[in-house]
Amino acid sequence: MEKITSPQNITYKKTNVVSLEKGKVPPQAVDLEEVVLGAMMIDKKGVDEIIDILVPDAFYKNSHKLIYDAIKKLFDASEAIDLLTVSNQLKKDKVFDKIGGDYYLIQLTQKVSSSAHIEFHARIILQKYIQRSLIKISNEIIEEAFDEGSDVFDLLDSAESKLYEVTQGNIKRSTETAQSLVIQAKKKIQEISNKEGLSGVPSGFDKLDELTSGWQPSDLIIVAARPGMGKTALTLSMARNIAVDQGFPVAFFSLEMSSVQLITRLISSETGLSSEKLRTGKLEQHEWEQLNVKVKDLEKAPLFIDDTPSLSIFDLRAKARRLASQHGIKLIVIDYLQLMTAGGGQKGGNREQEISMISRNLKALAKELNVPVIALSQLSRAVETRGGSKRPLLSDLRESGAIEQDADIVSFIYRPEYYKIEEWDDEERTPTQGQGEFIVAKHRNGGLENIRLKFIGELGKFDNLEDFSFPSEIPSSMNSGDGDDFGNFNLPNPSADEAFGSSMNSEDDDSDVPF
Repeated sequence: MEKITSPQNITYKKTNVVSLEKGKVPPQAVDLEEVVLGAMMIDKKGVDEIIDILVPDAFYKNSHKLIYDAIKKLFDASEAIDLLTVSNQLKKDKVFDKIGGDYYLIQLTQKVSSSAHIEFHARIILQKYIQRSLIKISNEIIEEAFDEGSDVFDLLDSAESKLYEVTQGNIKRSTETAQSLVIQAKKKIQEISNKEGLSGVPSGFDKLDELTSGWQPSDLIIVAARPGMGKTALTLSMARNIAVDQGFPVAFFSLEMSSVQLITRLISSETGLSSEKLRTGKLEQHEWEQLNVKVKDLEKAPLFIDDTPSLSIFDLRAKARRLASQHGIKLIVIDYLQLMTAGGGQKGGNREQEISMISRNLKALAKELNVPVIALSQLSRAVETRGGSKRPLLSDLRESGAIEQDADIVSFIYRPEYYKIEEWDDEERTPTQGQGEFIVAKHRNGGLENIRLKFIGELGKFDNLEDFSFPSEIPSSMNSGDGDDFGNFNLPNPSADEAFGSSMNSEDDDSDVPF
């Protein structure tokens, strides 16, 4: 080493080594990569422990990626994995010379004597890979953000999609033993036994809650019906019961109606004032007073409504996570599934594949946040063309069989009155006027049942059927649609029901009730 002097009389040290103190090297653990690969080639047990944890790209060194890929191919083919078979596979892949030949493979096997701690080592390699992935994604986001031609919302969607892919592809839940799971199950059973009431989130419909014990955490519940049956009305009634009566925070994602329209429905349901009066604003003085008094509980309710149109599954997950973190939501409602998009740069495939992806992600969201997710869904036209009973079947689910597979509960709404069927198809032949049926057609953790509910069309709500009477003559106030006698609304307004019935028969008109 020698000293040299610059023209400005500043002395520098001249060395043959370049200083890397301030340089940046991507996160890596090459020494652990060598240990892991060596252990996999000398002990089959090591392969079994980590083959579902790592992917070839998790390795920093390119030769290690190639070796691990060869090991994975042997594992997938159920072939023996050792120094010779891996060497032979690398030759088949025509990358044998790229990894350094047999000499390098032998070196790897000499670095270890067993596969002890291999899972711990593999998870460190995975952590380094995730760090590199985040650095790469961050650089791409920065570069795209500086591009003035980029749409900011496309940029947000792209960024979230990339981060989501890292999470989905690399964060895997480890397998638990039966012993630990039994302890967890016993603890949960004990908590339920000490808890008064239902184990899940109560819907507010007594017979339904008896069947389900409330909507259970991590369940995906599908509520399907033809247009005009009252899907939105039913779930809004549930959301109101849960948020107002129970005080549980509820997130309602409406892709069809605006948030103001939804809250107006709730105001109508809460105050007993007809939707027509609220829509026109023609209220008497006592009705204004009635409105101001009756909405106070609704104003305080922890109900969060999002009316973003064409919401993608990635945006939904982001919004739901924020609501869960900030407000501790206990239930998520999506109205409705077919209006959602895959988003996240998903391209290709048909609509059925897209719906399948959305339903899988809704189930994953329910498990991730440990809350029930209710997704509304449309039914095919097969219901309309079927002779006799128009009661829906599982085969009527529209666009994808994956919805039925992913859901823990599949239910239908059926109102015979809509089809001009005046009597139920039971022994009593009771009138169908002002009634609907909530059909539980699939219940992964319980029984099946057809539950009858009261449907109040003028207020756009469902209620329990108890104490429901069939007056011989409908009050004139109900026929006129004035809604002054709001405490006695036990029947839907027939004139209003007929007035918009023709529009409900349209496949494209997804409005649920006469609002």
